[in-house]
Amino acid sequence: MTDVDLEGQSLLAVFAHPDDESLACGGLLAWCAMMGAHVTILCVTQGEAGPGAADPEVLREVRTQELQAAATVLGAADVILLRHPDGMLPWVDPDALETDIRDVIVRMRPDVVVTFAEDGLYWHPDHVTVHERTTAAVASLTVDVPALYYVTMPPAAMRALLEHARALAGGDAPLSILGIENADAFGDGARPPTLVLDASSFAAQKLAAIKCHRTQLDGSAIGLVADSEAARFLGIEHFRRADVGSREEAFIDGLADFA
Repeated sequence: MTDVDLEGQSLLAVFAHPDDESLACGGLLAWCAMMGAHVTILCVTQGEAGPGAADPEVLREVRTQELQAAATVLGAADVILLRHPDGMLPWVDPDALETDIRDVIVRMRPDVVVTFAEDGLYWHPDHVTVHERTTAAVASLTVDVPALYYVTMPPAAMRALLEHARALAGGDAPLSILGIENADAFGDGARPPTLVLDASSFAAQKLAAIKCHRTQLDGSAIGLVADSEAARFLGIEHFRRADVGSREEAFIDGLADFA
């Protein structure tokens, strides 16, 4: 794994809210960064509608800082934040959102773009919208076209994590996954992956990045997961190559050979 040099390669992760990047594919991001790839995180909102503070402006600032901290843990070189309204992406002008995402792709010229699949990890409307607009943005490109990958969750992975945390907390303690009450929604209806990565070596780093999002950890099962258990619950990451984008071989496919 450490013999592979990704110097000169670049990856752009496009997500909706601070914490999406770490939970969805923190292992991949840390892996690529460690091996020399230039990793950029694009976050479409600043998470001001999430739990954590009564004042949206205060929460926006706090979650921005949390994202920066998580990006540092993962080794990301850049964080780009847009200010589209959290919780309202399906009602944002789709052309404006698509243009904003495309402009970042054009500016950063990534070899690979990673974003949500059709299921948005757990059918979050903001996530589904980011999937749609990122797909459209990549499909519209005619030069420097990146490979596009969708990230999904292994079915039942979050249920296993939740049950582990409940056992630690005692019985049926009310716990969520970063505010999502239904752990079975993660991966529900997701199409089969074309790329399965064993990122266990980076699972503790991924967990540390998730825990940087402190405002989202109240009552969250992930807050109870120990570093020693990170690989068990967070080590496997699923991706599917999109039907749009570059068809050339992408560097992340080679990671499957170096688990």
